[in-house]
Amino acid sequence: MFYYLFTWLHKAFDFPGAGVFQYISFRAAMAVITSLVISLVFGKRIIDFIRHKQIGETIRDLGLAGEKQKAGTPTMGGLIILSAIIIPTLLFAKLHNVYIILMLVSTVWLGLIGFLDDYIKVFKKNKEGLQGRFKIIGQVGIGLIVGVTLYFNPEVTVKERVYSSGPKSTSIDMALNQGNEYKAPKYAVEETKTLKTTIPFVKNNEFDYNSLIGWVCNDCNKWGWIIFIPIVIIIVTAVSNGANLTDGMDGLATGTSAIIGTTLGILAYVSGNMVFADYLNIMYIPNSGELVIFIAAFVGACIGFLWYNSYPAQVFMGDTGSLALGGIIAVFAIAIRKELLIPILCGIFLVENLSVVMQVFVFKIRKKKHGLEYAKAHRLFKMAPLHHHYHKGGLHESKIVSRFWIIGIMLAVLTIVTLKLR
Repeated sequence: MFYYLFTWLHKAFDFPGAGVFQYISFRAAMAVITSLVISLVFGKRIIDFIRHKQIGETIRDLGLAGEKQKAGTPTMGGLIILSAIIIPTLLFAKLHNVYIILMLVSTVWLGLIGFLDDYIKVFKKNKEGLQGRFKIIGQVGIGLIVGVTLYFNPEVTVKERVYSSGPKSTSIDMALNQGNEYKAPKYAVEETKTLKTTIPFVKNNEFDYNSLIGWVCNDCNKWGWIIFIPIVIIIVTAVSNGANLTDGMDGLATGTSAIIGTTLGILAYVSGNMVFADYLNIMYIPNSGELVIFIAAFVGACIGFLWYNSYPAQVFMGDTGSLALGGIIAVFAIAIRKELLIPILCGIFLVENLSVVMQVFVFKIRKKKHGLEYAKAHRLFKMAPLHHHYHKGGLHESKIVSRFWIIGIMLAVLTIVTLKLR
């Protein structure tokens, strides 16, 4: 909104300082600041309103230390996060950008699914919330929208790399490569539709989804969407549920999401900047740099919410926040073609998901072989998801969260490093 206003002021009246809104870095900084202000200032008012309406969390008796003190803590705080993401994006991003539209739709869609779940739990007094099949249908629905948009929308393109045998690189690359001579890469003039994505630890670090079906027949490349769209649906559903499972301790999902968001912001910036994409030997994705404004608001919202959500939490995000956070991360990674880095970057979410699957699988096997009592006494983990295993083992909640954050930072660094490790 402000982008269009100040662009008009700059062109029509040469308004002093209006041209600064052309810079992604400036608008991203403003998005972070605005997001923090909304989270910190208005967040407190929202919490007071939620508390006044007696919208509190119902805590199940899991035998964990300190859980009884959390009963009645205001929930549905994800509304703070959603507001702090959507409002700055509407103010500072280019709203005609297909990637921004896609992220806004995904945010609202998944936020509504989470809101319905929380509403049923809080107001209908149904601890089960929204039935699992309806959650899955909602997640599959947004995954389908994302997959179809990214495949068929004509504005979703990349510029292919073209190699020449020029003797010298640009001055920037010469400085970065200590003057070594190499084949200077260039980008094609025309933008192309492709299903290529970034794959870690591989020399040319590009993988084409069409290759999964192109071998069937000579003309099968045009049917790549049959593979691509289901993969998008699986990724969105898995990461969204992973964030939901991680939201079991004060600040755990919020802090982890902030770390992941910061990393995605860096990846979006270099992917949307021809100079950095050239140096890092990754795909240049035109117009994707605008996503930096969205992810800046996302990180600001997480950090601002952490002010109230850190131990001891004054508010819980509920499914309104957790389902949206995971879905946003998944859709964003797919949009900048870094979804194959998710197992590394979102390692915390992945392990939390796997711990639940493994717990159930092993329990069923042991129950079948040795009976119910044996299975209960010999669970794989003391409790799942994994963070509850350590909590049950005696570690304090804040220590577990801090250590998970540290692991998250290590995984984030490793994710960025993979761009050059090949």
